[in-house]
Amino acid sequence: KMQILCSLYNNGPTRYNQLKKTLDGVSNTVLANALRELEEDKLVTRTEYLEVPVRVEYSITEPSNQLIPILDQVGNWSISL
Repeated sequence: KMQILCSLYNNGPTRYNQLKKTLDGVSNTVLANALRELEEDKLVTRTEYLEVPVRVEYSITEPSNQLIPILDQVGNWSISL
């Protein structure tokens, strides 16, 4: 889930297939479940555009924006081990 949040933070609103490509090797089931849980936790917003075909984009919310510096520190800490 940390990778999803970081990817959305770095790339802005992203469609599902684009997000899947940035998360090398993640399965559809794992990604779909993680996005659903992040949406339930109000860390990700799912926006559906009524076009043909329907376009769906995922983006981070303000609580996620506040979480990014903490995730950055955890990443830096893990590298220093």
